[in-house]
Amino acid sequence: MMNQSRSYVGQFLLALPGMEDMRFDHSVVAICVHDESGALGIAVSDEIDGVGLHDLLESFDIDPANVPDVPVLRGGPVEPRRGFVLHSLDWQEHDMVQVGPDWGLSGSLEILKAIAEGRGPSRYIVALGYAGWGAGQLDQEMTGESWFPAECTAELLFDVPADRKWAAAYAAAGVDASHLVSGAGSA
Repeated sequence: MMNQSRSYVGQFLLALPGMEDMRFDHSVVAICVHDESGALGIAVSDEIDGVGLHDLLESFDIDPANVPDVPVLRGGPVEPRRGFVLHSLDWQEHDMVQVGPDWGLSGSLEILKAIAEGRGPSRYIVALGYAGWGAGQLDQEMTGESWFPAECTAELLFDVPADRKWAAAYAAAGVDASHLVSGAGSA
């Protein structure tokens, strides 16, 4: 048993082809919290069909007229109606958690209002739901054939379209995703 587990905060977890949970097939999850109590991540690789930022803002009676109607992402299977915003650090409020050197996580209505009013972060991704792991669960999954940890840069997070993040994040880690196969080898 390890005395100290590795923290994956601020990193991407990339689904490996052997991923058993099909909800995470080809997923890229930005890990925002990982400590002895568990872990929380936001999947950033899957757009919700037919749901844009304008729909989300209007559901909270916020006028979306001044912002582009960007896709809303499926952040994970836990609390799929709860919203999260991964964003640049040029916007910080009381509930913001700085995750990486140049990005953070907010989950308040305040950030959506700020975005709609043009006073929010310059870069952001909006997601509904999250991926959650109980105490020790992520550490256990990392010993199997589910996840590959990779660097999460602001460029990969904000500039690469959701449907291309998986291959792009592997490529940034020096791995050609087209060569990945499921199943472990044996010697």
